[in-house]
Amino acid sequence: MTQPQISRTRRLERTLGDWMRARLPRAVAEFTMFTLKQAWASLFGALLLVGMILSARIWQTDWSLARYDALLIYALALQVLFLATGMESWREARVILLFHLTGTAMEIFKVNAGSWGYPGDGILKLWGVPLFSGFMYAAVGSFMARVIRLFDMRFAPYPPFWTTLVLATAIYVNFFAHHFLPDIRLALFAATVLLFARTRIWFRIADSWYWMPLPLAAFLSSFFLWLAENIGTGTKTWLYSGQSSHQMVSLAKMGSWYLLLYVSFVTVTLVLRDALSEAPLTGLPDEGRAATERSDI
Repeated sequence: MTQPQISRTRRLERTLGDWMRARLPRAVAEFTMFTLKQAWASLFGALLLVGMILSARIWQTDWSLARYDALLIYALALQVLFLATGMESWREARVILLFHLTGTAMEIFKVNAGSWGYPGDGILKLWGVPLFSGFMYAAVGSFMARVIRLFDMRFAPYPPFWTTLVLATAIYVNFFAHHFLPDIRLALFAATVLLFARTRIWFRIADSWYWMPLPLAAFLSSFFLWLAENIGTGTKTWLYSGQSSHQMVSLAKMGSWYLLLYVSFVTVTLVLRDALSEAPLTGLPDEGRAATERSDI
């Protein structure tokens, strides 16, 4: 990805923002900007869901190309498009690759443990897991990396970095270990609140700064991921053990996503460390970030 590609994308984002701000009252405009930024950040995941919905409606069992293999080709094409157009940087792509690898590893274990399954056929499967499934986790990574840039986010006061690594590791390990050992997710829920209770997510809309407690943001995000899961099961892309495609995903899965989001967030911070501040922000966050890293949608 080249600098001109980055600049073209930023100019497009700025043009969209200016168009909305010129036509709406300030309060309505800023709420609209917030919604637009969230939608723009989640574009990869949204397009992936569109692919699941459309393929579920049109795919025929006698077609030579299996649906799961077509979804993999589609996801790869989306990734190439995002990098080629500058909607994602190579720096962000490194984060997404980490999500893809850790997500695929979890999928292989969970599918073979009987937690959920992929009922369709596909050549590009690994131990019963279609290779496109890693992109569903990559979509979460894409959202996090892009939303931090689009909102120019800061996280403060941020706990000691090593403690967040310990928490993320414990959560990830528990997803595997609870099949053999006592499930410690209640303790992990408490740990997320204790560790991040003081952490605020500062985010910018135009020239105004706002903040939200990090645990609250994780809870709200887990709800939207639960909605996305219902699209996945409703299209029979995957199904939980004992679930039919007409049943809603259990609300308990929100808890799993809430915890997994902390693993996702800490994974992002391995690459995007400049957004973290151990000290509270006493004034507005520093606006000295390079123009190529900012967006004014």
